[in-house]
Amino acid sequence: MTLKLAAVVLTATVGISACSSVTVEHAEGRTPSLVPQDFFSGKICADGVVRDRSGAEIRSFNAEIIGSWNDLGVGTLDEVFYFYDEPGAAAKEETRVWTLTPTMTERGAALTAEASDVPEATTMYWAGNAIHMSYMLRYGDPGDTIDLNMDDWMYQVADGVVVNETKMSKFGLHVGQILLVMRKVDNSVGCL
Repeated sequence: MTLKLAAVVLTATVGISACSSVTVEHAEGRTPSLVPQDFFSGKICADGVVRDRSGAEIRSFNAEIIGSWNDLGVGTLDEVFYFYDEPGAAAKEETRVWTLTPTMTERGAALTAEASDVPEATTMYWAGNAIHMSYMLRYGDPGDTIDLNMDDWMYQVADGVVVNETKMSKFGLHVGQILLVMRKVDNSVGCL
């Protein structure tokens, strides 16, 4: 009987937690306001770590992001990452280019976000000091990739400073996390 009760409680808990996910609207009214078209315009330097499912650091990285927007409101984020797998090891360079296209959803204004290693377009939502998007990232080298589900949250904590936390999962199981800080800088500032 106890095992049966435990199964019912577990099922109910999973069902309730699945229905109670946080949306970006929870940040409505929080400041400083984080608007993608403002923050992702110009040069941004980022520094962070990748952690495995136990929380151990497995990589560190630096990145340079150049954001621009055209007259139609379409944005481009050109990202160059330098990953360090071992202390003192040479950096491994990786790039990603996001295209952000304005769209309207049932929740209001948003951006459709696309990148070559993101097989399906996703939607970027923002409110208050937060941005959120969930997407699948096809990570790895050609012929040797893994699809990871990314739950990406960004929070502007000071003028020109954004903290980013991305939870990574596969088949619904937590496999790791990315933590980084992004800082808007002048074009003359080096990011490395």
